[in-house]
Amino acid sequence: MLRIENVSKSYGEKKAVDNLSLHIKAGEIYGFIGHNGAGKTTTLKACVGILDFDEGEIFIDGVSIKENPLECKKKIAYIPDNPDLYAFMTGIGYLHFIADIFGVSAKAREERIQKYADAFSLTADLAMPVSSYSHGMKQKLAIISALIHEPKLIIMDEPFVGLDPSASHKVKEIMREMCDNGCAIFFSTHVLEVAEKLCDKIAIIKDGKLIKSGATEEVKGDTSLEDVFLELAKE
Repeated sequence: MLRIENVSKSYGEKKAVDNLSLHIKAGEIYGFIGHNGAGKTTTLKACVGILDFDEGEIFIDGVSIKENPLECKKKIAYIPDNPDLYAFMTGIGYLHFIADIFGVSAKAREERIQKYADAFSLTADLAMPVSSYSHGMKQKLAIISALIHEPKLIIMDEPFVGLDPSASHKVKEIMREMCDNGCAIFFSTHVLEVAEKLCDKIAIIKDGKLIKSGATEEVKGDTSLEDVFLELAKE
């Protein structure tokens, strides 16, 4: 579903991503781990077409993000670490705006908005302007907006930041439900315990380079993901 092949990206003299290759298949929850500045956000933004990259290629469901970005973006949803939503809109207005962009039918959007707004206890707040929302509420709205068109691939940057425990639990349930239905999820996180329990596969990046990847059980071995990460970070 997502194929990253020998991708590199530099900012001046600094190589933020260095010859990175990863393959995320349909049905997989793939965790992306690394210290601050390791290249995670740069990689995710390149995957969704926000950032250009210097070398390599990225394919979404077999389509090049460089050659056909619009076709790729129809199939994906992106949730950044700090959602930049239109504050002048109401919550429901923003969701309809996103649904319009993706051509979601009136019936489908109504069902999905109700399902996910109820799940995140946001229904009563949808008539309020986004400017009145807390960070956690904005994060919930961004997540709901990402699910409206039922994307084939969801890319998330620190999706659990700002969410209360109940909302975090619901996000994990939805992530697994989406992947069970054939979606693929690629997300970065610093919450290693969550990654260890939730992810089918893990990739660890350091200074732009992939240093370990594979099935979660293989990556962590007989120890914890936290221990593996700390040991690799020291090396």
